Amino acid sequence: MKKINLILVLIVTIAGSQMQAQQTPAPAQTEAITIKGATAHIGNGTVIENSVLVFEAGKITAIGGPNTSSKGKIYNAEGKHVYPGFIAPAKSLGLIEVNAVRASNDQDELGDFIPHVRSIIAYNAESKVVESMRPNGVLLAQSTPQGGTISGTSTIVQLDAWNWEDAIVKEDDGIHLRWPNSFRRGRWWLGEERGYKPNKDYQKELDEIKMYFKNAEAYGKKPSASRNEGFEAMQGLFNGSKKLYLYARGEKEIIDAVTNLKQLGVNGLVLVGGYEAYKIIPFLKQHNIPVLVQRTHASPARDDDDYDLPYKLPKLLADGGLLVGIQNSGTSNFQTRNLPFYAGQVVAQGMAKEEALKLISSNTAKILGIDADYGTLEIGKSATLFVSDGDALDMRTNQLIHAFIDGRELSLETHQTKLWKRYMGKYSGK
Repeated sequence: MKKINLILVLIVTIAGSQMQAQQTPAPAQTEAITIKGATAHIGNGTVIENSVLVFEAGKITAIGGPNTSSKGKIYNAEGKHVYPGFIAPAKSLGLIEVNAVRASNDQDELGDFIPHVRSIIAYNAESKVVESMRPNGVLLAQSTPQGGTISGTSTIVQLDAWNWEDAIVKEDDGIHLRWPNSFRRGRWWLGEERGYKPNKDYQKELDEIKMYFKNAEAYGKKPSASRNEGFEAMQGLFNGSKKLYLYARGEKEIIDAVTNLKQLGVNGLVLVGGYEAYKIIPFLKQHNIPVLVQRTHASPARDDDDYDLPYKLPKLLADGGLLVGIQNSGTSNFQTRNLPFYAGQVVAQGMAKEEALKLISSNTAKILGIDADYGTLEIGKSATLFVSDGDALDMRTNQLIHAFIDGRELSLETHQTKLWKRYMGKYSGK
């Protein structure tokens, strides 16, 4: 019996080790580095041809044209392109590895109102999913809890670390609220019709949210003798130290949510998803609400929507004067590496390339509150950037040759690149 138990322990241990990526985080930058000759896409709409970019101790110290002085180790990037690291918001990166393996899934906890649940303490810095982001230029992410009504608290991380403590860029940056739907699909398994029908519990669910916020605010003004960790976590929404990420799709839900939350004293609001946000752009502008819009590689939600609505939605919102970023909703974490190609889809809808680049760099950095250090290639900011053979928004040409986080040069090797090399050799006959 002991022998059987030992074998089972070994099997579980080996299987668990296979879910971890074999990566070694890069060491700190020790000498100045110059990237010379590349076309620099600054991330704020500016492009510098034949650029010179210098960074030391993890910070950009010079950027300009060919007359800018070089320093330290020189990388010849003539004919290449250099970009700021892309940022993936509102996604459970590092919190789930394999959907079917419950032990590797920490993206959701029990309870509907759990703002005190912090995603960062469950973040797996050695995730294979996390390391697969880097070869496409996704170097930063907002590791975000899922599920429930108030899902918990997110943290912004960089994607090359030994552990969650090393990964932190901005700790406990915001709380995530999933607004109820005023309509819902019929539950066919209960004999209901499959189509949409009014949600008879909508007002009740809305009132529960309002009551929770009111109780949390009252708790902050006069804490009770018994500690309430959920209410404590909510205080950042009232004092401005945290943002509230509001998940809502429909026109009615967005208006109801923004109106009620503003009345409850929450000012740092970010709309996530926003499928019908284009219908109420003046309302969102009036309340200064930025939008992390859903991914563009999606189908219309309803039969009477424009067939290309998901493709053009970011442009509609940006043209209306809103601050817009792109997030990867409703699909696997692995697909988050397609973030640059979601922005490329918006270029196909008529948005200028440098404006589309903002959707995954400077705009997202502003929305998340990390734009002082990330999102653009500017002097004094973090040297979190990459060099690509071609256009980073085009899946045919975005081939990274160098990538850096805070000046540390990363390995672009992942379990996927290893498999690619293995089977390319097999089928090419080498």
